[in-house]
Amino acid sequence: MSAKELCLSIALTAAFAAGAAPAWSASCSKNASGFDTWKTEIRSEALSKGISQRTADKVLASVSYSKATIRADRGQKSFKLSLDEFMRKRGATTIVSRGKKMKAQNAALFASIEKRFGVPAGPLIAIWGMETGFGSFMGKEHTLSAVATLSFDCRRTAYFTDQFMAALKLVDAGNLPINAKGAAHGEIGQTQFLPKNVLLYGIDGDGNGHIDMVGSRADALASTANFLRGHGWRPGAGYQPGEPNYAAIKGWNDAKVYQQAIAIMGAQIDGVSR
Repeated sequence: MSAKELCLSIALTAAFAAGAAPAWSASCSKNASGFDTWKTEIRSEALSKGISQRTADKVLASVSYSKATIRADRGQKSFKLSLDEFMRKRGATTIVSRGKKMKAQNAALFASIEKRFGVPAGPLIAIWGMETGFGSFMGKEHTLSAVATLSFDCRRTAYFTDQFMAALKLVDAGNLPINAKGAAHGEIGQTQFLPKNVLLYGIDGDGNGHIDMVGSRADALASTANFLRGHGWRPGAGYQPGEPNYAAIKGWNDAKVYQQAIAIMGAQIDGVSR
């Protein structure tokens, strides 16, 4: 599954996990008409939520209505594939092969993550490979424009306005550059977090004082492990269907075919029987 096709499932799952999104008063539209008016309205809401005027003004000056995001939002299809078709389409054999090498090359990092969060390397590497090819392609859309567009769009206005406010907070904290590029729905970094999930689960895995989901694999992978732990991951328990930690994989993505693929690839990378 591509990053653009993953976002909606993560978004809806996170919405249930974090509770309903708050109500917002800014207008919405089914097309680009009124986007400049929306920017004025959302600026007032951002300032009322404690976002600095400097950040609000710089971000809103940088964003534009993204037709690519709207096209992606209307065209998600790969969840309808069978498991075998999905695995072939997403290159599962290659992910497992490269994943085993990644595990060996980053043994100390994965050992420290498992010690801290209780999550073994396999499922983390499977997610990493599935989402961005181990950080090789994280998307080409302007992240803030993507989230702003979905906030302005009428389909899931409240949910994505909440995400846009989270993105502004990340900019305020120095954890998201204004020119950041990512997937079509505003997913960020090597394992594709939506902005609010960075706020909720983001970890400074390399100890440099910032959460860099794009440039730091330590931050991205530790944050992913923290997300899984936050969704009920139990150290030492299994993560195959029917086992305790499979529910945490469901928390990452609500699509059954995706969950199964991560469990299968994770076990193969970890070298454990299924």
